Amino acid sequence: MKIDPLLEDLESDDTARVEAAAAQLAEHADAVVPTLLQRVAGAKRTAELEPVMRALKRIGPAAFDAVLAAWRRKEIQDWEAGRFLGVFDERSADQYAAMAADPHYGTSGKGFQGLYRLRTDSEAGLRALVECYARSSLVPFKAADYARMMHDSFRPRLRSLRRDPAASPGIRRGAMAALVAGGGVDALDDRDRAAIERLIRVKIPHETPSLPSSTLSGWWMAVPGASYEGVFEALGLHDRRPVTVAAGVAASEGREIRVPGPDGKDRTAGRVFVTPELDGWRLILGSFELLVGYDPWYDMIETVERVSLHCGQAQIFFLDDAGGADIWMVAENGRVIRRYAAESDPEWEGDPLPWETLAVDDEDFDPEYDDTPANAGTTGARSACAYLSVDPDGVGPDTEVRGHGWLAVTDPGAGHGAFPGTLRI
Repeated sequence: MKIDPLLEDLESDDTARVEAAAAQLAEHADAVVPTLLQRVAGAKRTAELEPVMRALKRIGPAAFDAVLAAWRRKEIQDWEAGRFLGVFDERSADQYAAMAADPHYGTSGKGFQGLYRLRTDSEAGLRALVECYARSSLVPFKAADYARMMHDSFRPRLRSLRRDPAASPGIRRGAMAALVAGGGVDALDDRDRAAIERLIRVKIPHETPSLPSSTLSGWWMAVPGASYEGVFEALGLHDRRPVTVAAGVAASEGREIRVPGPDGKDRTAGRVFVTPELDGWRLILGSFELLVGYDPWYDMIETVERVSLHCGQAQIFFLDDAGGADIWMVAENGRVIRRYAAESDPEWEGDPLPWETLAVDDEDFDPEYDDTPANAGTTGARSACAYLSVDPDGVGPDTEVRGHGWLAVTDPGAGHGAFPGTLRI
């Protein structure tokens, strides 16, 4: 069979010629597709693959199977397989679902990419999602995207599957995980939500807290444990819920979302973690831009002073090793009393605190030649935090923990269900 005339017909404006050529090529796809793939062997750019991609799309499901078989035989590279398998239309929806259900991470991921692109609402797609989460292994990120996209449609069916006595425990577990991936804990029914809340309460007292390291970069706030309640009003936090430290840290580092505002315009919302009391202090973790602002200097001053009005005292720490920033501030009752900032030359403001080691006290200090302000300290944020409140890097088995952490959101209309990803409990 001569392929080139049929390929020319695929580019025709005559619908009948196109359909006839596609049907004939599909009938011999096992021979046609390898020939097409050989023509672009050694290609380095997507543009070189585009003629073949157009032909594969026209041929349809038969070409899909042939490309998948060639990929599994390693006759094409992963990036090429991604381009080729990304061109098929609704006729291949079930094939994408079968790929998504494959236990191999890469194959499953490409299957979910296809389901997501086609917005496939099918039992096969739902079942692939459930089986993927039932395996309790690494889940392709596109599976979570697909779960969120199809959540409104899948939720009733997933809840039903969750309660189906004929379903295996693994499938019921997968249905629950898919519900949470699509809509958060809010997607669960009352029975499952109550079970999750009980599990959280059981795990909290036995958890050894661990906080993110400030290596390379990081920021956080600290407030006294006795007066921390004021932080929710000071930072405009809403819908707080008890949470383990592991889940709170993961949520605070997660993606933000866009939510509709009262004026009809979308706003950005994020999740904020207020830790349990750690050696007498509570730390606040979340998006710097949402909680503080976009000006790393004046917004920090305004924020730490505002929080101190509500909590009596507040501290903020900001580190960026790549940019050279090293900042800490202490505010009491609405006013910064001590501030250290270093980017190129360190600057100090306020009277030194009792624990600080001053530059003028160094044995090598020479007042005749050293031009150093009287209040110049020597301690950056990584050391100061341990004196002022809590060193996040030092939190662990020996830390005295009281109470539990809270997970809150920055927008009153956001809720907890719309945020992507699942959380460790």
